[in-house]
Amino acid sequence: MPCQSDYQPPVDLLAGKVILVTGASAGIGRAAAMAYARHGATVVLLGRSLSRLETVYDAIEAAKAPQPAIFPLNLESATAQDFGVVAAKLEQAFGRLDGLLHNASMLGERKSVAASDLEVWARVMQVNFTASLGLTQALLPLLEASTNASVVFTSSSVGRRGRAEWGAYSTSKFATEGLMQILADEYRDLTLRFNSINPGGTRTAMRRAAYPQEDPQRVPTPESIMPTYLWLMGRDSRGTTGEAFDAQPPRQ
Repeated sequence: MPCQSDYQPPVDLLAGKVILVTGASAGIGRAAAMAYARHGATVVLLGRSLSRLETVYDAIEAAKAPQPAIFPLNLESATAQDFGVVAAKLEQAFGRLDGLLHNASMLGERKSVAASDLEVWARVMQVNFTASLGLTQALLPLLEASTNASVVFTSSSVGRRGRAEWGAYSTSKFATEGLMQILADEYRDLTLRFNSINPGGTRTAMRRAAYPQEDPQRVPTPESIMPTYLWLMGRDSRGTTGEAFDAQPPRQ
């Protein structure tokens, strides 16, 4: 898969852009929100915890980046009506949306398919796939109003090749890859582009839950994988759509 881990973004890469990041309160979402803001974007921070979003808001303000916006929303229980409210408020505030990073994800249980709980499986699909679908649907008119918008879906290595005991999470990421490809094909003749990114093993709470015995100091930080996130959201990736990217180069 292509990788832009050595990309050197110009300081003004995202100047004047409005970008929404889901799961923006911690981990990769927080790192992406900070990176986008530092490169000039007005970032809309979406996540479950208002207090944690406020912490990211304060960090962006302290960095003297453009003032962000906060939108608390629990994707596990969010409905089409909730996504419509998000779209209406963004339209009122900005009139368009230049970027959308679907980062929020839920691990669920690492169990065999035979031992999986269907209710947990459904919750994982809701957060990782259905919410991304619903939010994208609601925001498409605002994305179309931009001169060159970018939508980035978060995938995984297990969303490209299935692996034992990753059932619900893996299935949700396969579905995400499929949705990205469908949207890219449907908007092939427009400037709106859709791609996916596999962050790889990264020092996050989800990674710790999946690999509790792993030494976190041996895993890259979210901040270290931002070059590909910036490249996909900026002008240098114009014309790139329907592609699956890796945020980290293959291990030798």
